Amino acid sequence: MISGDSIVALSSGRLPAGVAVIRISGPQTRFVVETIAGSTVKDRAAILRRFRAPDGTVLDNGLVVFFPGPASFTGEDVAEFHVHGGRAVVTRMLETITGFDGVRHAEPGEFTRRAFLNGKVDLVETEALADLVNAETEAQRRFAVQNAEGVQSEVYLGWRRRLLHARAMIEAEIDFADEDDVPGSVSDTVWSDVQSMIGEIDRHIAGFRTAEIIRDGFEVVILGAPNAGKSSLFNALARRDAAIVTDEPGTTRDLLEVTLDLQGLRVRLTDTAGLRDAPGKVEAIGIEKAKAKAHGADLLLLLRDVADPKDIGPLPTGTPALRVGTKLDLLESGSAGDYDIGISVRDGTGVEALLAEIGRRATEATGSVGDVLPSRLRHVELLGAANSHLLRAIDDRTAGQELRAEELRLAADRLGRIVGAIDAEDMLDVIFSQFCIGK
Repeated sequence: MISGDSIVALSSGRLPAGVAVIRISGPQTRFVVETIAGSTVKDRAAILRRFRAPDGTVLDNGLVVFFPGPASFTGEDVAEFHVHGGRAVVTRMLETITGFDGVRHAEPGEFTRRAFLNGKVDLVETEALADLVNAETEAQRRFAVQNAEGVQSEVYLGWRRRLLHARAMIEAEIDFADEDDVPGSVSDTVWSDVQSMIGEIDRHIAGFRTAEIIRDGFEVVILGAPNAGKSSLFNALARRDAAIVTDEPGTTRDLLEVTLDLQGLRVRLTDTAGLRDAPGKVEAIGIEKAKAKAHGADLLLLLRDVADPKDIGPLPTGTPALRVGTKLDLLESGSAGDYDIGISVRDGTGVEALLAEIGRRATEATGSVGDVLPSRLRHVELLGAANSHLLRAIDDRTAGQELRAEELRLAADRLGRIVGAIDAEDMLDVIFSQFCIGK
């Protein structure tokens, strides 16, 4: 599917930079390259050329690479101009290229959208490319690379192929029951495989929380009474003064958040208002926010001043917690006592041990990053819908084989929508709008 116009955009990072990469895709690509670079360039080879506008004005010296379609990222003719990364250079190059008839600026995600429409990537691989561009930690990078290589897509397509086979066998039994080359009954084998598939999909869906932690972060919330040392610990873990620290109770009124990279995983650390009775009106709002945040946490750090411990009331049940004794330097014994970890932000005692334990908990929560997991809520919703159809096909034994086969078709349709085997224009608009312009 070759588009009628060509698109161009800056595909490298923020300017100014040492080198900027300008990408163009579409039917006008070869003409643009030959005009600006001065002559034909060898396919898939970086060639050093002097770039000129159609009127002969020198634009820059740089490299040009031409990728003829369909063997390119988008499936169309694609070229890249590697120029000096100054704002004026890039602006002039883009102005010159869009000055050609049939060439315009790309919209967000339009290069990848063309790759999808031309069969170069499916929707799951497309989403993985977006994750790869946005990856901040090693775990996010490995997860995105695995999905971009089609591992996740193959799982969904494998289930879909099994359903198409099952449906074909059921319909063959219905239509050709009297034929010698059709087994007398395939139902037992087919429905046994469908039952197995339901369990496989359920286990896969259960991995979504792990995928969320990899992509969005392991949620750690600090709780404690006023002056328990929450903000001091928050600053120590963030390695900067992210929160105001004073001796006055109620200093922290709102939620403060920083992101840490621990053992290659993204960890989101939240400081909260001190929990106590009879607070002021504004402070009470902060306490309610703290309690709400705690309910959605993956790990709670329950801080108590070892020299002056105060009760903070009931806590969320079922959420893992670490009991942290603070201000250990105020005790002559220097012992953590009944706490899981004792720390002193003043002299650094226990802070690294606490960081290591948070990292261990985050790693434990994610399991093996190599596991194939659903990476989007969209996947989970469609997988759940597929399983609902499969359950109806299994459970409704009083229905005719035709109706049960139709449930298999609907389930296969939902799996196809995950990878984009079924067209859904609105869904495509949402997915590709998340990309940057040059991708």
